[in-house]
Amino acid sequence: MKRREFVAGLAGAAAWPVVGRAQQPNRMRRIGILSPGGPEPSDPTFNMLEAFLQGLHELGYREGQNLTVERHYANGTSSRLRELAAELVGHKPDAIVALSTTAALPAKQATSIIPIIGVGMADPVADELVTSLARPGGNLTGTTFLGPELVAKRLHMLREILPSISRVAALWHPSAYSERTMAGVRNEIEFAARTLGLQLQLVPAGSPDDFAGAFAAINRELAEAVIVMPSPMLFSGYKRIVSIAANSRLPAMGAAREFADFGGLMAYGANLPDLARQTAAYADKILNGANPAELSLEQPIKFELVINLNAARDLGLTISRAFLLTADDVVE
Repeated sequence: MKRREFVAGLAGAAAWPVVGRAQQPNRMRRIGILSPGGPEPSDPTFNMLEAFLQGLHELGYREGQNLTVERHYANGTSSRLRELAAELVGHKPDAIVALSTTAALPAKQATSIIPIIGVGMADPVADELVTSLARPGGNLTGTTFLGPELVAKRLHMLREILPSISRVAALWHPSAYSERTMAGVRNEIEFAARTLGLQLQLVPAGSPDDFAGAFAAINRELAEAVIVMPSPMLFSGYKRIVSIAANSRLPAMGAAREFADFGGLMAYGANLPDLARQTAAYADKILNGANPAELSLEQPIKFELVINLNAARDLGLTISRAFLLTADDVVE
């Protein structure tokens, strides 16, 4: 039940590899990777990076032959990204690949000259990374995953699957994006909660060290479910968050399919590894001389609803057949 054709402008992006292959140089190209996550396969951000590199491989790039890749990982500590970005800029790569807005912001602050390819950014216009999606106007381009716009829809879906709940907690990372973007995210979920007649508890987590304390606060307030808000740091911590939620017997929903894959009840959002693989076309274009200021950013046009039936059974929940039929994937 997987239906994943959801990247805007995919047909145009698919045409880029032809150009890339036609102009593929023999000389070594150098890219730098700036990631808010870690280098372990259990980190979903690492899997995004691997998908991006696979996309480059499909375009004819071979690490050690015509491509050098310098990797920098913040390991969930967002405050390290500025230092890592400055170090990377000092090495003067041909392009910088920034995984998420969290990495794109310090990369943009560190250089206005080296091209930056943002992978799966939230709202690059609101975060002042680009002038517009159609014409970025600077040294950064790439893809977005429409994080803030889907917050209310996720809460509506959670209520549909749990119609009797009255108290919901939202685990969020207050500094995940710019103040403007985070204010929009907060306003979206607060309005949705009021519309649904739900009592909403916003629970902050500034780092992975805060997860246990955040869930202790959620349990004290007797929340009946938890929704995990968009954030690269929270995304990297999905596996641990799912485990804590399961131990608390809390139905939980995430913003990307990895949440359900790790054992969370459900997830709704863009498929980020697929989006990362498509973003490789931007790197190919830029490495062949394209100006990032003139490369329109792509947005997803299709999103995945993933339901974990094992998690539902463990929680004693019955999911209607009608709702299951709306899912793009069911984990059994």
